[in-house]
Amino acid sequence: MTEVSGAGKPGTLPNICEASVRLARTQAWDGDVSRLRFARGARAEALGRLDISSVRDALQHVPHRYLDFTRITPVAGADVGEQATVVGSVDKVTLKRPRPRLQIVEVALVDATGVLMCAFFKQPWLAEQIHVGDTLAVSGKVTFAYGFKQMTPQFHEVVAKAGEGAATAASFARMLPVHGATDGLSPAWMRRIESAALADYGDACDFMPASLVASREFMTEARALREAHFPSGRAAAERARRRLAYDELLCLQAALLARRAIELADVAPHEHVVGGPHVSALLAALPFELTAEQRQAADEILADMAAPAPMNRLLLGDVGTGKTAVAAVALAVVADSGSQAAVMAPTSVLARQYAEKLGPVLDRAGVSWALVTGSTPEAERGATAVGLASGALSVLFGTTAVLGDDLAFDDLSLVVVDEQHRFGVGQRARLRSKGAAPDQLTMTATPIPRTLALSVYGDLACSRIAQRPHAGAGVTTKVITPENVDLAHTAIAEAVAAGHQAYVICPLVDDADDGAGLDDVPVSELAQTSARPHSARAVYERLRDRVFRGVRMGLVTGRMSAAEKDEAMAAFRAGEVKVLVSTTVVEVGVDVPNATVMMVWDADRFGLATLHQLRGRVGRGEDAGTVFLVSAARGTSPARKRLRALEKTSDGFALAEMDLRLRHEGEVLGYRQSGGVTLCHVDMIADADLVAAAHEDAAHLVAEDPSLTDARHAPLAREVRRRFGAYFKGERGDA
Repeated sequence: MTEVSGAGKPGTLPNICEASVRLARTQAWDGDVSRLRFARGARAEALGRLDISSVRDALQHVPHRYLDFTRITPVAGADVGEQATVVGSVDKVTLKRPRPRLQIVEVALVDATGVLMCAFFKQPWLAEQIHVGDTLAVSGKVTFAYGFKQMTPQFHEVVAKAGEGAATAASFARMLPVHGATDGLSPAWMRRIESAALADYGDACDFMPASLVASREFMTEARALREAHFPSGRAAAERARRRLAYDELLCLQAALLARRAIELADVAPHEHVVGGPHVSALLAALPFELTAEQRQAADEILADMAAPAPMNRLLLGDVGTGKTAVAAVALAVVADSGSQAAVMAPTSVLARQYAEKLGPVLDRAGVSWALVTGSTPEAERGATAVGLASGALSVLFGTTAVLGDDLAFDDLSLVVVDEQHRFGVGQRARLRSKGAAPDQLTMTATPIPRTLALSVYGDLACSRIAQRPHAGAGVTTKVITPENVDLAHTAIAEAVAAGHQAYVICPLVDDADDGAGLDDVPVSELAQTSARPHSARAVYERLRDRVFRGVRMGLVTGRMSAAEKDEAMAAFRAGEVKVLVSTTVVEVGVDVPNATVMMVWDADRFGLATLHQLRGRVGRGEDAGTVFLVSAARGTSPARKRLRALEKTSDGFALAEMDLRLRHEGEVLGYRQSGGVTLCHVDMIADADLVAAAHEDAAHLVAEDPSLTDARHAPLAREVRRRFGAYFKGERGDA
């Protein structure tokens, strides 16, 4: 039977009186959190520190874990080395001070089978909160020492006070929720507040269409909230989470589709001509035949370009997989259609590389092109502007210099953004604004979390090239500590002696650099990184004067002029410079097959995408490459785990998924690249089926009711607007 939420019996429809009560409760969700019982005064302030300001926020503040009393283990049955939940009576509480500034509360926990000694470090107040005779639940890893089983609990809870009688599993919650808490607001108080919120306001109207709830066999929203906060079992908790996750995904998908409809209103999208003479000429001009994966990716792109809707596609391929050749096919399509394309690269080196590699091929295919960078002479830039405005130029390669107001396209129909993670969302949007709903093709070896999220959530189609036409010798990645940096120095010296070259990468430009731009890793990890990151200039001077005397070295940073950078890179490509010290400006667009060793200082300061791109600079020729990631991060820290992932895999897509888990998806409709969790309940990898379902359902709803104005969809429309309304009022820029 389909579940229908109401104040009456399950499975029955609510009467008018019940419906009015539920409507009033729904309206109260937007009220201040202080209207909740136990949530006034200091506790209201504490809730504010958790970003809980309304009744809705409180109801959506679901537990981050549960203490599962359905799996209580007796002391005798708790295996050493395993996680266990133990419930017993407190026999003794002792506060010890083994050395200055170290306080340990030791609790002897007794059940019918034995004694468990629990140690709480640096929590002296527990000696006043836990008393002999209390029934205490603890959870953690069991060890053995001094003749007793031991535990340093990850979590504890007094489930019954002394004198209240012996507590059993039946006398307290079998799935005890652990909500996020803060100073002045313990998990116990959070449970009390959440319980009151559910009792007073939980049974509200469901914004989701009943047909969707029934067809997907979801819980009602009211029941999902109850089971999320105080689950009847693990299965029920997971069902509740999936319902709340689906809510987020459906609203997101509906917002994305509505946003696209707004963007395309009164705009005639380009329907490109595919299979024309310029495409045929370009394929004939290529010095090689496209691989099967390249042809498939090209076919997918051409199908999108021929469709009566703007393309939004990601071309994913590791370094050396031939993404550039596939993009060239799309450029030829633009020429066949009589329109124009813009290719934006993050560095002048990469932009010139495009011109050098694709320019001759485009020339043979009869496709006109030009190159614009920050160092382009004014006269040449002016001539390019004239060619673009008249339509005489079909393709423009360039850096962010192409965003200049003086460069106006006659008919921009295709935007290609290479190494897209190096550009902000606003920069990519500005480039698109130079045309009327142009097709967009982004390319990267490793997508940033926001991009991967968009591809996962269905607003960004994805083509992938996995195989390299010319594989090269490959790369070995090693994580080392600063104390073992001699290993990297020795490898560099041996490579130079063998006639090869090496990179040394640093996060900062010089000692005056404050590191403000180092936002590539989660903020929570920064405390675990080295106190002062290394600067390229300081490392260059030290290596030149002390370590690699007699070896010609070069320095490249983002603060150097374009001419200085080009000169240094030219010397390195020519083999004159043997060791190049640089910031991440060499992340893309540097092709030196003779480079076989790379050393990255403070590798924990970089995201996985950046590190993967960097190591793609070595091992590109016939000789294998080695990358040393130098990090002072502790072995158990998230930063070190992230670096170890690079040791284990060279799969860019797998690394992107890990980056997505670590850094989150960013504001999917906004400007932030990463770090802002738009979706609180979604497991972005495991919930692939929910993503697909939400995309399918949202597409059906919007196709049937584009503006969601039908009365049946009014609650859903309000919820979409509540979550993403700013994006439809012109308050935020283009995504």
